[in-house]
Amino acid sequence: MEQYLFEFIGTLVLVLLGDGVCAACSLNHSKAKGAGWVVITLGWGFAVMMGVLIAGPVSGAHLNPAVSLGLAVAGSFPWASVPGYIIAQMLGGFVGAVLVWIFYKDHYKATADEPDTILGTFCTMPAIPNGWRNFISEVIATCLLVFVILAIGTNGNAFSLSGVAASTGALGSLPVTCLIMSIGMSLGGATGYALNPARDLSPRCAHAVLPIRGKRDSGWGYSWVPVAGPMAGAALAGLLYLLVF
Repeated sequence: MEQYLFEFIGTLVLVLLGDGVCAACSLNHSKAKGAGWVVITLGWGFAVMMGVLIAGPVSGAHLNPAVSLGLAVAGSFPWASVPGYIIAQMLGGFVGAVLVWIFYKDHYKATADEPDTILGTFCTMPAIPNGWRNFISEVIATCLLVFVILAIGTNGNAFSLSGVAASTGALGSLPVTCLIMSIGMSLGGATGYALNPARDLSPRCAHAVLPIRGKRDSGWGYSWVPVAGPMAGAALAGLLYLLVF
């Protein structure tokens, strides 16, 4: 239960800061409005870092159902723990999104005539709607995410500092932060790089139930893509890791 609790808290913080940077850069009268894609990708990278720093020592800081699945496929995480991790992550993502709405409530009111902008602060939507191509984009991006996470912890990334053996993975959140920023800057332009059902579906559910003035539908016709794509990509990454390493 302690591991599940920290997955919940870590994912909550990830979404609070991640959706928070989207809200800051998009909502009317925010001092950060218009800051742009680079700020958003940096903000999401640092959001992941903060979540990992919180949850890492206790739960390993998956913070993402796709990561839990990919690690289990690769044999690096027990299958029995996957359902509990996913439930905790999904609940954390929902609460994090609700906190963003509370924090920026006045700014959401000021943006009531821009329903697409409001939705974009909760979840992803494609730049060019094309369901299967969007799905493949999420598969590729998440496969890269999980494959590199697995590679970070391999013996080939080990080093010695003052005679003490360590690995790149021992640096904790820093390599993953750089990875998230790189994926966002290089592969995020097509779909908004969901990579994570707890980052997308849970906030989408929050958007659906919150009393947000001027909101549109929650994009349910697209919602399968940022769930199925990351889960398929993560499973593929686990299989590739077994094959390559």
